[in-house]
Amino acid sequence: MKKILVIDDEEWLREMIMLALRQKGYDVVEAENGAVGIEKARKILPDLVLCDVNMQKVDGYLTLSSLRSEPATAAIPFILMTGLADNAGMRHGMELGADDYLPKPFTIEALYAAVETRLKKAQTLRDEAEKKLADLRDNISMMLPHELRTPLNGILAYGEILSTDAGSLPPAEVAEMGQVIYESGKRLERLIENFLIYSQIELLGTDPQRASALRKKQTQLPRKIVEARAIYQAQAVGRMADMTLDLIDKPAAISEEYLTKIVDELVHNAFKFSKSGTGIQISLFPSDKVLTLSISDHGRGLGTEHVTKVGAYMQFERKQQEQQGLGLGLVIAKRLTELHGGSLGIQTEPGAGTTVIVNLPLKGAN
Repeated sequence: MKKILVIDDEEWLREMIMLALRQKGYDVVEAENGAVGIEKARKILPDLVLCDVNMQKVDGYLTLSSLRSEPATAAIPFILMTGLADNAGMRHGMELGADDYLPKPFTIEALYAAVETRLKKAQTLRDEAEKKLADLRDNISMMLPHELRTPLNGILAYGEILSTDAGSLPPAEVAEMGQVIYESGKRLERLIENFLIYSQIELLGTDPQRASALRKKQTQLPRKIVEARAIYQAQAVGRMADMTLDLIDKPAAISEEYLTKIVDELVHNAFKFSKSGTGIQISLFPSDKVLTLSISDHGRGLGTEHVTKVGAYMQFERKQQEQQGLGLGLVIAKRLTELHGGSLGIQTEPGAGTTVIVNLPLKGAN
């Protein structure tokens, strides 16, 4: 049974709404003002809140703002009821996070329609979140153990040899084993980092306030970051000669930390899926209200069906390519771009290479 909290300082109206909703089978709780309503919402965590706008001391806007600021109540569907449904008031309510407006006076049919619509939408969102969580859980259970064990096995095996036989091994072999341990450790570090970042991104996506705050971050000199990270990735694989840079600066609406992550993942993939001696082109240029980052390689490319299935823990053609990693790099870049109000597109052709285009809002463009 769905639980609905009705907040209104007019007793007769509360009674009418409660009677109507109970006839539909809802469990209804009442509150005579905003302060009482906030406390009851915290306690019972209703499936929906119906709240009057014009109340003494704590009005509907303050009630809404208070509930939206707390993690436990932030996602509860919230309908404002008012006899003054002007555009400015409605816009203010929507900016605070209201899901709907119910202008007074309203009919019982309008009340039912508003309540049922919001509850149905909330259920749909919950179902989608649960499905995503189930898919993520399945993918993690299949991919994560193998991906973590692979570098760990190398670390443990060579570590054991060095701990027992280091004295009898030539220095060159010791150095070689140390290099394998180092590279395996770096790979393991990147896997764990990507797993943690992806989890953080998914949590951010369910919190509108944190996502909004994220979009206020800025990078004043994106060219500096793109250039530095591209050079780092090229040097790591000994392919500086393969890379060309064409970078034009303009402040972007994204934090330096997340811009760095996007560049790292996309440039890493460009080198990873192309052969040494083939070109990697990286460009950065402003246009209209966006800053565009373009990264092109001349590698194996992806099929159309692969592009449409970009998702976490999905590795394309693993048997043929023997690729390593959780397949999180591209989806992390995509989700970070979208969280900042941008877009990520892929232009690719099997055997001819891939171009990833990231459009991020310019500073002040949001």
